[in-house]
Order: sequence, then C-alpha cells, then structure tokens
Amino acid sequence: MVSKLSSTVFTWLIILTCLLLYFYSTILPSPKTSNFSFRGSQKNPPCNFFKGQWVSDPNYRPIYDESCPFHRNAWNCLKNNRENMEKINSWRWVPENCASPKIDPFKFLGFMRDKKIGFVGDSLNENFIVSFLCILRVADGGAKKWKKKGAWRGGYFPKFNVTIAYHRAVLLAKYKLQTIKQLNLSDQEGLKGMYRVDVDIPADEWVEVTKFYDVLVFNTGHWWGLDKFPKETPLVFYREGKPILPRLEIFDGLKLVLESMVSYIQREVPHTTLKFWRLQSPRHFYGGEWNQNGSCLFDEPFEDSQLDIWFNPSNGGVNTEARHVNRLVEGALQGTDIQLLDLTHLSEFRADAHPAIWLGKKDAVAIWGQDCMHWCLPGLPDTWVDILSALIHYHLESR
Repeated sequence: MVSKLSSTVFTWLIILTCLLLYFYSTILPSPKTSNFSFRGSQKNPPCNFFKGQWVSDPNYRPIYDESCPFHRNAWNCLKNNRENMEKINSWRWVPENCASPKIDPFKFLGFMRDKKIGFVGDSLNENFIVSFLCILRVADGGAKKWKKKGAWRGGYFPKFNVTIAYHRAVLLAKYKLQTIKQLNLSDQEGLKGMYRVDVDIPADEWVEVTKFYDVLVFNTGHWWGLDKFPKETPLVFYREGKPILPRLEIFDGLKLVLESMVSYIQREVPHTTLKFWRLQSPRHFYGGEWNQNGSCLFDEPFEDSQLDIWFNPSNGGVNTEARHVNRLVEGALQGTDIQLLDLTHLSEFRADAHPAIWLGKKDAVAIWGQDCMHWCLPGLPDTWVDILSALIHYHLESR
C-alpha cells in the first residue's frame, strides 16, 4: 500500500514539475538577437533589420576615414570637407525588435576565410562595395586593389584570402549604342541613335563570373529613366535577336530584363551560391532632376510622415521611381532562392547624407549637378554593410 502511494505521489510530482517548466517558459522573455548569433535551420532570419528608426547617438562613429585607399573621390566627403559629416555619421539605425547589427571586420573576414563576394549592377552597388572594402581594411592593412575577372573595382585581403569585387553592368542585360548611320536612318526629330538592349542576354561584364563567387549581390534600376536614355537616344528592346514589336516603354522593358536575368541566375549560378538582390537606393532631388538643378542640402533625416510625400509613385515627382522599380523586382524574384536586400525604406529617411555639392572638384556641380543619388562615405552604406554582413553570416551558418 505504501509502495503504491509513493508511486502515485512521484507521478504527480513529475506532472507538476513539467507544468511549472512549461509555465515559466511561456512568461520569460526571449533573448534579443545579437550581431552574429543566428543559428538554426529556419529559412528567414529571426530579425527584420529593414524596419526600424534612426536614433541620434553622439558616440556613434565610423571605423574608417578619408585615408582609405579604396575611396572614390566624389564620395569621400571627409576629404571634400562636406559640412555636417560628424552629424551625418551620428545617426544609428535601430531595428524594431532586435539589436542593431554591427560588423566586426576581424570576425567577419575570419568567418569568410577563403571565400569571394561579388557585386553586380550599377554605381550604387559600387558605392556599397567601397564602404565594404574600407570597413574590412581595418582588419587587414595589407589589403590590395583587385580588378581581375573583368571587375570594375575590388579588393583582396591576404590575411584571410578573401576577395570582394564589383562588376559594372548597369542594365544587367547586354546593351550597346547604335548610331543613326549604323541604323541607316536619317535625322528624325533630333534622333541621334538607339540603345539596343537584348533582354535575354546578360552583359559581358558578369556573364563569366557566375560560378566564381560564393556570395553575389545584384541590382539594377538607377539607369532606367529618361534622364539616362532621353528621346534622342532611347532604349530599343530585342529578344532572340529580333526587335520586340510594338516597341516597349522603358519600364515594360525593365520587367522583361528582370524576368530574363533572374531566370538566367537561377539556371547558371550554382545552388550553393548565396544570392541577394538589393532593392533600390532612393534619391533625394528637390526642385528637379540631377541635370535640372535638383538639390539636396538637407541638415536632418526625414520624418516618417515625409516619406510617402516624396516616394509614393502616385504622387509623381523625380524620386518616385525607386518604389516602382522595387515592385517589378519583387515580382521577378517570386519563387526563387534569391534573398531580397530591402534597404530602400531605411535609406529614404537619409536626405541629409548625400555628397550634394561637395564632389571634390570645383567645376563638378556645374558639369554634373548636385549628387543626391550616391552617398557620402563614411556614411549610410556602412549601415548597409552591417546588415548584409549579418545576413551573410546567418545564411551561411544555417546551412
């Protein structure tokens, strides 16, 4: 009888203990995700870095300066004595529900030892990679410029055997100018020629490196506008070597290029390669386009209430193409293993962070206008690097 009673009591003690453990597991808070502690097999990271707010932090400072050998002069805002650089770099991006990612160059290069990262696209991806190179050089002072494999710009970090490079392919698809003479056309209403775009053929600048890199970051979009291809030299789209008729408007052509390039990437880039597509970097031209005296002499980031006024396509204006292009990109990437790098929203706030009139040459503004598209370095792209490096670490570690 005593033995039976003891057995019953013991059973109830086990049940009570399990209930208490379950109760406490439901009320205790989950720990915040740290910079490089992503683990597990889930498809998406446990933190959305793309939603949050900018917080002023007087102690927040970049880890490189104007002496970085990878700088591009027009973006080297410290060297060019751009006003408010200390203030520009005192803003820190804080995601909604987790800690701010912050790259440790030593740990990241150690993690990426013997690997290669490639960027393909337009000059905003170049802006991105310059930031990346300058940050990583802190961990390897012997870093060297690297321009092999058709790269436009790049760096090699010998201590870690890591290569990071950028391939300039502004439309991703192959394109070339055909003059009126080559087309056997007479001068028609100021027509100087046409840019032939083969929507189904990747540009030579990256077609041979699809199997070279362990990580690839693609983008296009900033050249898809009448400011780059005016009516005097329009884009004309070809498929399978023949012109597409009736002729496509520019964003209809972009849609076809995106679908074709994404399909090519899915076929030709190894499944083991980690692939990202960076969504648009917003522009902040006030009063006109870059070639129409547009300016961006702002002292503070935008408030949340200003974003739709500036960037919602339904409102028109010169800065709304980013969200429109993003919709086309997101549609093309549906059902693929290409990760969206959605840096648009956090960048929309930073009207204050462009080179503007501080371009390093006294006649640059008169020739090119203010630069309200690219970003000062050090500056906003450093936050892009923080986020990308955390996502690279997460996805590669989760395999």
